[in-house]
Amino acid sequence: MDATLASFEAQAAKANAELRVKFDQAIGDLKGLREEFKAKAKAQAEAGEVAFKAGKGQLEAQWQGFEARVETYFDTLGKQVEDQTATFQIVAAAQLKAWRDAAEKFQSEAAKVATARRGDLDAAVKQMKVDAAAAEARLQKLKQAGSQTWSDLGAALAESRKAFDRANQQAGDALKRSARTDAA
Repeated sequence: MDATLASFEAQAAKANAELRVKFDQAIGDLKGLREEFKAKAKAQAEAGEVAFKAGKGQLEAQWQGFEARVETYFDTLGKQVEDQTATFQIVAAAQLKAWRDAAEKFQSEAAKVATARRGDLDAAVKQMKVDAAAAEARLQKLKQAGSQTWSDLGAALAESRKAFDRANQQAGDALKRSARTDAA
């Protein structure tokens, strides 16, 4: 969401006065949606893992609503392909950075855990890096094609986010299993 907003703000800075007003309205609306999402995610995270998992569907629905609003703004702002491509590139780069950062974090946490379950942790981190590389390859391929609609680009980003969520869940589960083994 932050990457999408950054892209819209960069595009607004280059727009003429009339288009700038429309961009500013879109940016304000998207910022409101982002803040609602952040607040709900924070509340669920603070309530614990069970609450977070239970509310994940609501968060996903809010995320999809944000993405739908982005697509609507591209439609109303003239469907400028270069704007969509620029936004896609920024969002894809942010997703890839999140993949790398998460893999690094899990690797760091795994290093703190005793060797009893080290193999599981190493396998989870390795799989996360493989999945990240695959996602990066798919996103790079889309960036090179350059003629997709925002709907197509958004679907690719959504698929990447889902893969990222699965990889995070698997790595987190491996870390928890390892921590339980160490405590026993």
